[in-house]
Amino acid sequence: MGDPKVVLITGCAKGGIGYEYCKAFAEQNCHVFASDIPQRRDDMSDLRSERIETMGLDVSSDESVSSAISTIISKYGHIDVLINNAGIGSTGPLAELSLDAIRKAWEINTLGQLRLVQNVVPYMASRRSGSIVNIGSVVGRVPTPWAGSYCASKSAVHAMSSTLRVELKPFGINVVLVVPGAIRSNLGKANTERLANQDWKLYKDFKEAIAERARASQGGKATDATLLARHVANKVLSPRPPKQIIYGHMTGLFAVLSCSPLWVRDLFFATRFNLNKKV
Repeated sequence: MGDPKVVLITGCAKGGIGYEYCKAFAEQNCHVFASDIPQRRDDMSDLRSERIETMGLDVSSDESVSSAISTIISKYGHIDVLINNAGIGSTGPLAELSLDAIRKAWEINTLGQLRLVQNVVPYMASRRSGSIVNIGSVVGRVPTPWAGSYCASKSAVHAMSSTLRVELKPFGINVVLVVPGAIRSNLGKANTERLANQDWKLYKDFKEAIAERARASQGGKATDATLLARHVANKVLSPRPPKQIIYGHMTGLFAVLSCSPLWVRDLFFATRFNLNKKV
Protein backbone atom coordinates (compact mmCIF):
# COMPACT_ATOMS: atom_id res chain seq x y z
CA MET A 1 0.00 0.00 0.00
CA GLY A 2 2.75 2.50 0.91
CA ASP A 3 2.18 5.80 2.61
CA PRO A 4 -1.10 7.60 1.94
CA LYS A 5 -0.94 10.29 -0.73
CA VAL A 6 -0.84 13.85 0.59
CA VAL A 7 -3.46 16.01 -1.12
CA LEU A 8 -3.82 19.80 -0.84
CA ILE A 9 -7.21 21.22 -1.84
CA THR A 10 -8.07 24.94 -1.97
CA GLY A 11 -11.50 26.54 -1.53
CA CYS A 12 -12.96 23.96 0.87
CA ALA A 13 -15.58 25.87 2.91
CA LYS A 14 -18.87 24.06 3.46
CA GLY A 15 -21.35 24.40 0.60
CA GLY A 16 -18.70 24.45 -2.10
CA ILE A 17 -17.34 21.73 -4.37
CA GLY A 18 -13.97 21.75 -2.56
CA TYR A 19 -15.70 20.45 0.57
CA GLU A 20 -16.81 17.40 -1.43
CA TYR A 21 -13.35 16.93 -2.98
CA CYS A 22 -11.93 16.65 0.55
CA LYS A 23 -14.34 13.87 1.46
CA ALA A 24 -13.82 12.05 -1.86
CA PHE A 25 -10.02 11.97 -1.54
CA ALA A 26 -10.20 11.00 2.15
CA GLU A 27 -12.46 8.07 1.15
CA GLN A 28 -9.58 6.92 -1.07
CA ASN A 29 -7.27 6.78 1.96
CA CYS A 30 -5.43 10.01 1.12
CA HIS A 31 -4.24 12.45 3.78
CA VAL A 32 -6.06 15.65 2.87
CA PHE A 33 -5.23 19.25 3.71
CA ALA A 34 -8.47 21.20 3.35
CA SER A 35 -7.83 24.92 2.98
CA ASP A 36 -9.74 28.15 2.60
CA ILE A 37 -9.24 31.80 3.53
CA PRO A 38 -8.60 32.13 7.29
CA GLN A 39 -11.97 33.88 7.81
CA ARG A 40 -13.75 30.75 6.59
CA ARG A 41 -11.74 28.20 8.52
CA ASP A 42 -14.70 27.50 10.82
CA ASP A 43 -16.72 26.54 7.74
CA MET A 44 -14.43 23.52 7.38
CA SER A 45 -14.69 22.30 10.98
CA ASP A 46 -17.05 19.43 10.03
CA LEU A 47 -14.33 18.03 7.77
CA ARG A 48 -11.71 17.50 10.47
CA SER A 49 -10.97 13.82 10.92
CA GLU A 50 -8.12 11.35 11.08
CA ARG A 51 -7.58 11.83 7.34
CA ILE A 52 -8.43 15.54 6.93
CA GLU A 53 -6.62 18.53 8.43
CA THR A 54 -7.84 22.09 7.89
CA MET A 55 -5.70 25.15 7.35
CA GLY A 56 -6.03 28.81 6.44
CA LEU A 57 -4.77 29.60 2.95
CA ASP A 58 -5.49 32.68 0.84
CA VAL A 59 -4.65 31.87 -2.80
CA SER A 60 -4.31 35.58 -3.59
CA SER A 61 -1.46 36.03 -1.09
CA ASP A 62 2.14 34.98 -1.87
CA GLU A 63 2.95 34.83 1.82
CA SER A 64 -0.11 32.74 2.75
CA VAL A 65 0.52 30.20 -0.03
CA SER A 66 4.23 29.89 0.74
CA SER A 67 3.54 29.45 4.45
CA ALA A 68 0.86 26.76 3.87
CA ILE A 69 3.09 24.75 1.52
CA SER A 70 6.03 24.99 3.96
CA THR A 71 3.80 23.73 6.79
CA ILE A 72 2.74 20.65 4.80
CA ILE A 73 6.28 19.91 3.59
CA SER A 74 7.76 20.23 7.07
CA LYS A 75 5.12 17.81 8.36
CA TYR A 76 5.02 15.20 5.57
CA GLY A 77 7.97 15.97 3.29
CA HIS A 78 5.91 15.94 0.09
CA ILE A 79 2.66 16.89 -1.64
CA ASP A 80 1.38 14.29 -4.10
CA VAL A 81 -1.74 16.00 -5.44
CA LEU A 82 -2.75 19.67 -5.66
CA ILE A 83 -6.42 20.44 -6.37
CA ASN A 84 -6.65 24.07 -7.49
CA ASN A 85 -10.34 24.49 -6.65
CA ALA A 86 -10.60 27.98 -5.05
CA GLY A 87 -12.59 30.39 -7.18
CA ILE A 88 -15.24 33.11 -7.15
CA GLY A 89 -17.92 34.13 -9.60
CA SER A 90 -17.80 37.42 -11.49
CA THR A 91 -21.08 38.48 -13.11
CA GLY A 92 -21.92 41.60 -15.10
CA PRO A 93 -21.53 43.20 -18.53
CA LEU A 94 -17.85 43.72 -19.39
CA ALA A 95 -18.43 47.29 -20.54
CA GLU A 96 -19.60 48.25 -17.03
CA LEU A 97 -18.25 45.75 -14.53
CA SER A 98 -15.63 47.47 -12.38
CA LEU A 99 -12.02 46.61 -13.10
CA ASP A 100 -11.55 46.03 -9.37
CA ALA A 101 -14.19 43.28 -9.45
CA ILE A 102 -12.59 41.77 -12.56
CA ARG A 103 -9.11 42.01 -11.04
CA LYS A 104 -10.27 40.22 -7.88
CA ALA A 105 -11.77 37.33 -9.88
CA TRP A 106 -8.63 36.92 -11.98
CA GLU A 107 -6.39 37.18 -8.91
CA ILE A 108 -8.22 34.28 -7.26
CA ASN A 109 -9.39 32.16 -10.20
CA THR A 110 -6.32 32.44 -12.43
CA LEU A 111 -3.23 33.77 -10.66
CA GLY A 112 -4.34 31.93 -7.51
CA GLN A 113 -3.97 28.62 -9.34
CA LEU A 114 -0.61 29.59 -10.83
CA ARG A 115 0.64 30.82 -7.45
CA LEU A 116 -0.04 27.37 -5.96
CA VAL A 117 1.58 25.66 -8.95
CA GLN A 118 4.77 27.71 -8.66
CA ASN A 119 5.04 26.91 -4.95
CA VAL A 120 4.31 23.19 -5.26
CA VAL A 121 6.25 22.30 -8.43
CA PRO A 122 9.78 22.44 -6.93
CA TYR A 123 8.83 19.77 -4.37
CA MET A 124 7.07 17.57 -6.91
CA ALA A 125 9.95 17.96 -9.39
CA SER A 126 12.50 16.88 -6.77
CA ARG A 127 10.60 13.57 -6.42
CA ARG A 128 9.82 13.31 -10.15
CA SER A 129 6.16 12.69 -9.33
CA GLY A 130 2.94 14.48 -8.54
CA SER A 131 -0.37 15.56 -10.01
CA ILE A 132 -1.66 19.11 -10.41
CA VAL A 133 -5.40 19.38 -10.96
CA ASN A 134 -6.63 22.73 -12.24
CA ILE A 135 -10.35 23.44 -12.18
CA GLY A 136 -11.57 25.09 -15.37
CA SER A 137 -15.15 25.29 -16.65
CA VAL A 138 -17.27 24.65 -19.73
CA VAL A 139 -17.47 28.46 -20.01
CA GLY A 140 -13.68 28.57 -20.24
CA ARG A 141 -14.13 27.05 -23.68
CA VAL A 142 -17.44 28.66 -24.68
CA PRO A 143 -17.86 32.05 -22.95
CA THR A 144 -21.33 33.34 -22.15
CA PRO A 145 -22.85 36.83 -21.89
CA TRP A 146 -23.00 38.50 -18.47
CA ALA A 147 -20.06 36.46 -17.18
CA GLY A 148 -17.22 37.54 -19.46
CA SER A 149 -14.91 38.22 -16.55
CA TYR A 150 -15.42 34.77 -15.01
CA CYS A 151 -15.23 33.06 -18.41
CA ALA A 152 -11.95 34.83 -19.23
CA SER A 153 -10.46 33.83 -15.88
CA LYS A 154 -11.31 30.18 -16.63
CA SER A 155 -10.13 30.41 -20.28
CA ALA A 156 -6.76 31.46 -18.91
CA VAL A 157 -6.77 28.40 -16.63
CA HIS A 158 -7.37 26.20 -19.70
CA ALA A 159 -4.48 27.84 -21.58
CA MET A 160 -2.12 27.61 -18.59
CA SER A 161 -3.01 23.96 -18.00
CA SER A 162 -2.25 23.03 -21.62
CA THR A 163 1.13 24.73 -21.35
CA LEU A 164 1.96 23.30 -17.93
CA ARG A 165 1.01 19.78 -19.06
CA VAL A 166 3.86 19.83 -21.59
CA GLU A 167 6.33 21.95 -19.60
CA LEU A 168 6.10 19.76 -16.48
CA LYS A 169 6.24 16.40 -18.26
CA PRO A 170 10.07 16.15 -18.05
CA PHE A 171 9.74 16.27 -14.25
CA GLY A 172 7.19 13.45 -14.04
CA ILE A 173 4.35 15.77 -13.01
CA ASN A 174 0.84 15.14 -14.37
CA VAL A 175 -1.41 18.11 -15.12
CA VAL A 176 -5.14 17.43 -15.25
CA LEU A 177 -7.73 20.01 -16.33
CA VAL A 178 -11.19 19.46 -14.84
CA VAL A 179 -13.98 20.95 -16.97
CA PRO A 180 -17.16 20.87 -14.87
CA GLY A 181 -20.58 21.66 -16.28
CA ALA A 182 -23.38 22.92 -14.03
CA ILE A 183 -22.57 21.56 -10.55
CA ARG A 184 -24.72 22.21 -7.49
CA SER A 185 -22.87 24.48 -5.03
CA ASN A 186 -23.16 27.83 -3.28
CA LEU A 187 -21.64 29.67 -6.28
CA GLY A 188 -25.03 30.90 -7.57
CA LYS A 189 -25.99 32.26 -4.15
CA ALA A 190 -22.63 34.03 -3.76
CA ASN A 191 -22.94 35.47 -7.30
CA THR A 192 -26.45 36.78 -6.56
CA GLU A 193 -25.35 38.37 -3.27
CA ARG A 194 -22.47 40.11 -5.05
CA LEU A 195 -24.94 41.59 -7.56
CA ALA A 196 -27.46 42.82 -4.98
CA ASN A 197 -26.23 46.42 -4.74
CA GLN A 198 -25.11 46.74 -8.34
CA ASP A 199 -26.63 49.62 -10.32
CA TRP A 200 -26.12 49.18 -14.03
CA LYS A 201 -26.31 52.27 -16.24
CA LEU A 202 -26.26 51.23 -19.90
CA TYR A 203 -27.61 47.82 -18.93
CA LYS A 204 -30.29 48.79 -16.42
CA ASP A 205 -32.99 47.19 -18.62
CA PHE A 206 -31.11 43.89 -18.46
CA LYS A 207 -30.90 43.66 -14.67
CA GLU A 208 -33.07 40.53 -14.45
CA ALA A 209 -31.26 38.79 -17.31
CA ILE A 210 -27.93 39.47 -15.57
CA ALA A 211 -29.31 38.12 -12.29
CA GLU A 212 -30.56 35.04 -14.17
CA ARG A 213 -27.01 34.42 -15.45
CA ALA A 214 -25.70 34.62 -11.89
CA ARG A 215 -28.00 31.72 -10.96
CA ALA A 216 -27.74 29.84 -14.26
CA SER A 217 -25.49 26.97 -13.15
CA GLN A 218 -27.72 26.12 -10.17
CA GLY A 219 -30.91 24.91 -11.85
CA GLY A 220 -32.77 21.79 -10.80
CA LYS A 221 -30.77 19.57 -13.15
CA ALA A 222 -27.36 20.67 -11.86
CA THR A 223 -25.10 17.70 -11.06
CA ASP A 224 -24.57 16.80 -7.41
CA ALA A 225 -21.11 17.98 -6.28
CA THR A 226 -20.47 14.65 -4.52
CA LEU A 227 -20.69 12.81 -7.85
CA LEU A 228 -18.22 15.17 -9.52
CA ALA A 229 -15.79 14.95 -6.58
CA ARG A 230 -15.79 11.14 -6.49
CA HIS A 231 -15.38 10.94 -10.27
CA VAL A 232 -12.41 13.33 -10.18
CA ALA A 233 -10.77 11.54 -7.23
CA ASN A 234 -11.04 8.17 -9.02
CA LYS A 235 -9.53 9.53 -12.24
CA VAL A 236 -6.75 11.59 -10.62
CA LEU A 237 -5.62 8.70 -8.40
CA SER A 238 -5.62 6.17 -11.25
CA PRO A 239 -2.20 4.91 -12.49
CA ARG A 240 -2.45 7.09 -15.59
CA PRO A 241 -4.50 10.22 -14.87
CA PRO A 242 -6.29 11.69 -17.92
CA LYS A 243 -5.27 15.03 -19.41
CA GLN A 244 -8.76 16.37 -18.82
CA ILE A 245 -11.96 15.39 -17.06
CA ILE A 246 -15.22 16.72 -18.48
CA TYR A 247 -18.19 16.03 -16.23
CA GLY A 248 -21.62 17.31 -15.27
CA HIS A 249 -24.89 18.75 -16.52
CA MET A 250 -24.70 20.84 -19.72
CA THR A 251 -21.27 19.54 -20.83
CA GLY A 252 -22.99 17.99 -23.88
CA LEU A 253 -24.63 21.28 -24.83
CA PHE A 254 -21.35 23.18 -24.50
CA ALA A 255 -19.53 20.55 -26.57
CA VAL A 256 -22.05 21.16 -29.37
CA LEU A 257 -21.73 24.95 -28.99
CA SER A 258 -17.94 24.76 -29.13
CA CYS A 259 -18.19 23.11 -32.57
CA SER A 260 -20.96 25.41 -33.85
CA PRO A 261 -20.47 28.39 -36.18
CA LEU A 262 -20.19 31.64 -34.24
CA TRP A 263 -23.52 32.94 -35.56
CA VAL A 264 -25.29 29.89 -34.10
CA ARG A 265 -23.55 30.34 -30.76
CA ASP A 266 -24.32 34.07 -30.69
CA LEU A 267 -27.97 33.48 -31.55
CA PHE A 268 -28.30 30.85 -28.83
CA PHE A 269 -26.81 33.07 -26.11
CA ALA A 270 -28.58 36.24 -27.28
CA THR A 271 -31.91 34.40 -27.00
CA ARG A 272 -31.04 32.67 -23.72
CA PHE A 273 -29.90 35.85 -21.96
CA ASN A 274 -32.30 38.38 -23.46
CA LEU A 275 -29.82 40.13 -25.75
CA ASN A 276 -31.76 39.77 -29.01
CA LYS A 277 -33.39 43.18 -28.83
CA LYS A 278 -32.29 46.70 -29.69
CA VAL A 279 -32.41 49.32 -26.92
